[in-house]
Amino acid sequence: MKRTIFFITLLIFCFNAYVFPQQAPKREFRGAWIQTVFQPQYQKMDRDRMQRYFIDMLDKLQKTGINAVIFQVRPMADAFYPSDLEPWSRFLTGQQGKAPSPFWDPMKFLIDECHARNMEFHAWLNPYRVASQATEPLAVTHIAHKHPEWLVQYGKQLVFDPGLPGPREFICDVVKDIVKRYDVDAIHMDDYFYPYPVNGMPFPDDASYAKYGKGTDRNTWRRNNVNILIEELNKSIKHIKPWVRFGISPFGIYRNAKSDPDGSDTNGLQNYDDLYADVLLWTRMGWIDYLLPQLYWEIGHKAACSEKLIYWWNRHANGRHLYIGQDVKRTLNAPDYSESGTQLERKMQLNRSFENISGICFWPASELIDNYGNIDTYLQDKYFTTPALIPAYTRISDKTPKEVRRLKARWTSQGYVLEWKRPRGRRNKIQYPVYYCIYRFRKDEPVNLSDPSHIQAITRDTGYKLPYLKGNDSWVYIVTSVDRIHNESKKGKKKVVRL
Repeated sequence: MKRTIFFITLLIFCFNAYVFPQQAPKREFRGAWIQTVFQPQYQKMDRDRMQRYFIDMLDKLQKTGINAVIFQVRPMADAFYPSDLEPWSRFLTGQQGKAPSPFWDPMKFLIDECHARNMEFHAWLNPYRVASQATEPLAVTHIAHKHPEWLVQYGKQLVFDPGLPGPREFICDVVKDIVKRYDVDAIHMDDYFYPYPVNGMPFPDDASYAKYGKGTDRNTWRRNNVNILIEELNKSIKHIKPWVRFGISPFGIYRNAKSDPDGSDTNGLQNYDDLYADVLLWTRMGWIDYLLPQLYWEIGHKAACSEKLIYWWNRHANGRHLYIGQDVKRTLNAPDYSESGTQLERKMQLNRSFENISGICFWPASELIDNYGNIDTYLQDKYFTTPALIPAYTRISDKTPKEVRRLKARWTSQGYVLEWKRPRGRRNKIQYPVYYCIYRFRKDEPVNLSDPSHIQAITRDTGYKLPYLKGNDSWVYIVTSVDRIHNESKKGKKKVVRL
C-alpha cells in the first residue's frame, strides 16, 4: 500500500512539473521570424507608413518578451537594403531593382529600432534561390545577366548551381558586405540549400558534376559543395567581426532511423539525403554558432513527432547553442489535455527540460503580433513573465566585460534617475559593453543575480528612471554590463536608494 501511494505521489509530482510552468530562466533565446518573401503588404506602403508598421510590430514583439528578430533581408538574390551587389527586392517595392522613394534603408532602420529595444537583429538570407518562377523578369543589375551560366532551372524555380565555385564566392561577398556595413548580431540561413525535391525530378547539375565532381559519388559531392559554402561563410563573418554569429535553421529531420541507426524515429524528408545539408558536420566542425531546427509538427505526429525530435536534437547539439523552431498555428490548433487545451504548454515545458536547449523561435512573427489563439497573452502571463538575457556565446569568448563606473542616483527634469558611466579603456570589441542589466533588491534581502525576477530593466541607455514614491523604503540597485555576445560582468555596481 505504501509503495502504491509513493508511486501515485511521484506520478502527480512529475505531472505537475511537466504541465505547470516553471520560473522563466534568466537566459533564453526568444526569437521570431519575419518573412518578406511573398508578403504583399510592404509593396502597398510608403516609407512613413512602413516605418510605423515596423515600429508597431517591434513594440508588440517586445511586449510579448521576444529578444531576437530574424528578418528576411535577401529572399531571392535581392535586397531589403541598398546594395551594389544585388537589386532591391520586388517584395519591398513591387518591382525588382526599383529603389524605395523617398530613398531609405529598411535594414538599417530595423537594426536601430531592434537595438533601441535591446532586441537582437539576425539578417536572414536565402543562399541559392533566385526566382520562384523561371519566367520572372530579373532586374538589369541582377548577377544572373552577368553570369547566366551560374543558374539552373529546377521545376519552376531558378536557382544558383551549388556545384559551381562562382555562386559560392558571390554569396560570401554578399554576406561580407552586410557584415561590414551593418551592425547585425547574426547572419541566419534557413532550410533552403539544394532545393526540395520535385516529383522525383533529378537536379540538373550534370555539367558542374562533370567538371568538378572528380569521380566522387554525386550525393557526397553535393553535400561537400554546401559544406564548402558554410565553412567559407563562417570564416568570412568571423574575419570581419568575430562577435557576429552564424546560425542555421534546418528542416527538422536530419536523417530517419531507417537511413541511419543514429537517425530520429521519423519518416520524412531528410536534410542529409534530400537537401544535401550535413548539419551535424557543421556543428562538429564549429562552422556555425547556433542551430535552430524547424520542429513545426505536432506532438504525436505520425511521421515526425516534435517531442521525439526535441529529444533527438538535444542529443546532437555538439556544443552549439540549440533553439527550437515552433509553428504558431500548428501548435495552437493541436488539441491537448493541458490547461490551454493546446500543445503550447507541453512544448514550452519540453524546451525548458533539456540541458542543451536554450531557446525558442516562433514562425511566423505575424501570428504573435496578431495574438493568434491568444498566444501572445499566454506567453506574457505564463512563460515570458520576466526579461531574459540571450545565452552567452562563451565558445567565441568567455571573458566578462568591465563593470560600469560612477553609479549614482539624482533628481533630473525627468524625475529621480539612476545613472552610470560606461567602463573605461579600449578593450577587445567583443568585450565592450553594449547593454546593461538593472536589478533591484530590498535592503535586507540577499543579492542573487541569478534570479530574473529581480531584473527591473535591460537597456542600452546609461540611465534608468526610478519608480519614486514617498522615499520611505530603501532598495539596493545593482547595474551590470553585458557585451556583444552576452557575457555579463561578474558583480555589478551597487547603489542604495530610498524610494
